Amino acid sequence: MRSDGRKNDELRPIHFTKNFTKHALGSVLVEFGDTKVITTASVDYKKPKWMEQDDNRGWVTAEYSLLPSATNTRCSRERNKVSGRTHEIQRLIGRSLRACVDLSKMPDLTITIDADVIQADGGTRTASICGGFLALKDAVEKLIASGDLKENPIVEPIAAISIGMIGEDILLDLNYEEDSHARVDSNVVLTKSGKIVDFQTTSEGEPYEKAKMDELFNIASNGIQKIIKIYDEV
Repeated sequence: MRSDGRKNDELRPIHFTKNFTKHALGSVLVEFGDTKVITTASVDYKKPKWMEQDDNRGWVTAEYSLLPSATNTRCSRERNKVSGRTHEIQRLIGRSLRACVDLSKMPDLTITIDADVIQADGGTRTASICGGFLALKDAVEKLIASGDLKENPIVEPIAAISIGMIGEDILLDLNYEEDSHARVDSNVVLTKSGKIVDFQTTSEGEPYEKAKMDELFNIASNGIQKIIKIYDEV
């Protein structure tokens, strides 16, 4: 039994509160246990400057930040230059969200997902991807209603979850205490149909067997399907 009473393959309580802010085209407060992230979607009616003129795709990108009081010790704001960790996380969020859309169906549009962590207790990047998808979905629906999009570019939902090992135990949806003691740390991003968007797995100590990796992936996949069912309830 884990410190919070969950079974090893059990998710933390998950909540999505839509329309959390007033001005964003899509906004969602994501709660994975004590991890809380505000995700918002904004639209820019042009494609990125680096795109070729004859490239008719749109773009989806992301920015991530950890607010100073999100952790038990204050972290400084990244005003001028983001850290390597932040850069890695926002690239993961953007890459994951682009995997679930057909960019050719959103020409000359850039949708930016902002993920602002207001309270961190493990799994902030995976929570940001889940909330980011719902914020993106809301933004797309409003753009279709306004006529700025002619068709829905979203191919299928995606979701993400953390998973790891402490000793020989595989634990789904790690909180901070578990994550800091894990000997294997993994993040899994999948589509609703089970296609792999991202599967990051790292041994923090001794190497581990492929059979354990397969077990990690399968448990994470079941957890992701449960999260996508929660999307439907929202």
